[in-house]
Amino acid sequence: MNNHPLLTTQISELKLHSRGKVRDIYEINDYLLIVTTDRISAFDVVLSDGIPFKGKVLTGLSEFWFNYTSDCIENHLITTQIEKMGSNIIAQHKNILQGRSMLVKKVKVFPVECIIRGYLAGSGWKEYQSTQSICGIKLPPGLKESDKLPEPIFTPSSKATTGHDENIPFSRVVDLIGKKQAEELKDKSMEVYLKANRYATGRGIIICDTKFEWGITQNNRTILIDEVLTPDSSRFWPLEGYKPGKPQPSYDKQFIRDYLENLQWNKKPPAPTLPPDIIQKTSEKYLSAYKALTGKVLT
Repeated sequence: MNNHPLLTTQISELKLHSRGKVRDIYEINDYLLIVTTDRISAFDVVLSDGIPFKGKVLTGLSEFWFNYTSDCIENHLITTQIEKMGSNIIAQHKNILQGRSMLVKKVKVFPVECIIRGYLAGSGWKEYQSTQSICGIKLPPGLKESDKLPEPIFTPSSKATTGHDENIPFSRVVDLIGKKQAEELKDKSMEVYLKANRYATGRGIIICDTKFEWGITQNNRTILIDEVLTPDSSRFWPLEGYKPGKPQPSYDKQFIRDYLENLQWNKKPPAPTLPPDIIQKTSEKYLSAYKALTGKVLT
């Protein structure tokens, strides 16, 4: 298995739709080809080093969760199999695209990040410490870091074109997309989280929080899009050893953030290069999350 990280793609025969921090997205008629590279970002800066297998883990986990939740929630995935994409151009680039590509429906994207929090961590923990609430949702006093919340909460954020997304109250979501669709996104996001967290807990992983994105089709159906329930869009904790009152070990890139926090870096480009052992350990975290959740070894 080739473990040399893929940092970028150049498929000149296809129109480039966008190039994000991690994904290169191309247009194919009425569809999009999402290619997940091995790029990794921290503090909104893309690092010069890639993480081996990362793109394949994100693609494989997204495919797993799209399939797992498809009985209750429609999504944008058509196929991850190169031979089923019906394009000679894609087939010609199979050696690059295999295992890290999704052919998906093209939809109008809602301008909201739909975040579900089941536990108190990250920016939610910081906000709770100062206001005893998150996104205007009042929480009980006396909660500790990493505590399980009485029930999961919907804490949306705006989609920033540059810089950080900002937490917004539910009323702002209503202003942006209307009450009916705001309620729909909240309900659907909660449904996916609850179903996924029940499954993940049975596999030894707590889904602390996660981010969903939604789009609307031409015939006005709301569907789940982007990536879903990956270590990049979620905070995964091992169930074994879980103990509130402190930060938890995780399967995501928090490992890299912690390393960078200990350096004299102003969190602006260019980012420091990563030592080989940090790259390897991060890769192992992504791979272990994939194996724990799918029961498969990535090939």
